Amino acid sequence: MTTVILETSTPSLRRNFWRGVWRVMKRKPSRMVGVLIILAFAFMGAFGPMLYPELLPRDTAALSAPPSWEHWFGTDPQGRDVTALVVTGARYVLLSALVTAVITVVLGAAIGLFSGFKRGRWDSVLMRLTDMKLTIPGLPLLLVLSTVWKFGNPFQIGLVLGLLGWGGVARAVRAQTLSLRERGFIEAARGLGLSTTHIVGKELLPSMAPYIAMNTLIAVTGAVYAQVGLFFLGVLPYESNNWGVMLNLAVFQAGAMTTPSALGYLLAPLLAILLLTLGIVLVVDAMDEIFNPRLREE
Repeated sequence: MTTVILETSTPSLRRNFWRGVWRVMKRKPSRMVGVLIILAFAFMGAFGPMLYPELLPRDTAALSAPPSWEHWFGTDPQGRDVTALVVTGARYVLLSALVTAVITVVLGAAIGLFSGFKRGRWDSVLMRLTDMKLTIPGLPLLLVLSTVWKFGNPFQIGLVLGLLGWGGVARAVRAQTLSLRERGFIEAARGLGLSTTHIVGKELLPSMAPYIAMNTLIAVTGAVYAQVGLFFLGVLPYESNNWGVMLNLAVFQAGAMTTPSALGYLLAPLLAILLLTLGIVLVVDAMDEIFNPRLREE
């Protein structure tokens, strides 16, 4: 009888949840705009390079040309369309940011959950390891690695940035776990003699899922800023087309800071980064209200 009740109530709970999500999204239309922006960038990263040939055509008659109907953001010093460069360069940026976010959140959440739940010796060891990781200077390490790796593959830069960025997530998740650890349902699970893996995976993790999901989106933004900044500064070699390389070439090769006709070459990747950040901020705002009853308006 209990099984039947649970089976019939689960679909009802799911329907109520998605209805609540829809109400929250409708309350501020800007949140729907955020979802559309993220979907647009996901489409750009997945299918954008397929819309153009592997070697973009060059217009030798329009080198560093200003914006026009034919070239919305102008052309680069080689005569390539800047809009095409932004679209084709999105895959590298977004894929490496996604890899960074996954590694950061998975490692940080796993260590934070286990450390906060076990306490004692395990907590001390894992937190000392986290503190040691937080003291590792990322920029000098990337400078050393750039002599070995060319970072032409987005998985490489995503792996390095992810391994350098999980410490803050681990600390934050541990703090949340410590507060959940004393809740009644966790005490009941421990009283039943359930294993640590079961309690962490089946009891704590679902309660932490909204917080982890929000950190994933925030980690994507941080990863975009980090890699674009590194490419712009010239720390990483230019083996792939991406927004950071565009910014570097726009400033130091095309002279976008002093040449008005090349300004579109600088503004196009900046606008892409701004729109992506705006979309993520709007979606995180919606998620905060969805999963935080204190913010949810009746």
